Amino acid sequence: MSNAKAAMIERKAVIFNVQKYNMYDGPGVRTLVFFKGCPLRCKWCANPEGQLRKYEVMFKKNSCINCGACVSVCPVGIHTMSKGMEHEVDHSIDCLGCRKCENACTESAISIMGQEKTVSEIMEIIEEDRQFYEISGGGVTLGGGEVLMQWEFAANLLMVCKQEGINTAIETCGHAKLEAILKVAEFTDLFLFDIKHIDPERHYQLTGVHNEQILKNLKELLNHRYNVKIRMPLLKGLNDSKEEFDGVINFLMPFRDYKNFKGIDLLPYHKLGVNKYTQLGIEYPIEGDPSLSSDDLDRIEGWIKEYDFPVSVIKH
Repeated sequence: MSNAKAAMIERKAVIFNVQKYNMYDGPGVRTLVFFKGCPLRCKWCANPEGQLRKYEVMFKKNSCINCGACVSVCPVGIHTMSKGMEHEVDHSIDCLGCRKCENACTESAISIMGQEKTVSEIMEIIEEDRQFYEISGGGVTLGGGEVLMQWEFAANLLMVCKQEGINTAIETCGHAKLEAILKVAEFTDLFLFDIKHIDPERHYQLTGVHNEQILKNLKELLNHRYNVKIRMPLLKGLNDSKEEFDGVINFLMPFRDYKNFKGIDLLPYHKLGVNKYTQLGIEYPIEGDPSLSSDDLDRIEGWIKEYDFPVSVIKH
């Protein structure tokens, strides 16, 4: 291991998943590292287990056989048995992350979200698929949650990736200090940068934060000539209006011909994360089904193409 690598191994981050063979978040075949913690609370969030920095218990009730093995090993009493001998989980109690309940469960009904990892531990996983990166033009993408909440670790990890010749990307909501973004940018080949709503008040209603700092950071990245691809999650009735897209186009128009502006990805709403809310003991924030039809997506794609912006629809 190089001296640079050795200097990095003591820094740790809370990670909640590492996904291999990802094809959606950057070019080629990628390893996607999910960082825990996010400053936003998007109503459509597909990774609610990534919102809080702390450890969390996810419980699949349908898989549980009510054996009670987890009850006897949990040191803080998160798991109990009701009078009817049914397993119950108290999500209000902070999990210590000891994973005793997860290990005791024979039915894989319990998963502990969050694990401290060092740069070297993550690099070992990333390096396993180097051959796929080289063949496909892929690499590693850092996501979450929000990677910039643990930006110092992210910068270290990305730096080591670059030293090893591995392509790097991050997907971000952009809500962070500019200094943090610019530091991470030194080692980032591509930013996948979200525009969730262009209007600051509507952005606040949908995500819990205003977007002035987010848009400022986006401008800075583009003006500093870092590679940026815009990502727009789409929900019917929330952010799919012509007015919304006119605002986005007006904002991005000065950057349209920049070589480092890599276009727009449209991300249609999906329900892949809905069951996670039940497992975490929280209510899903969206009522009804805000999915867009193929006609809706074609119409929105057409609005963007009118201005000669590169645009793609990304369907998971």
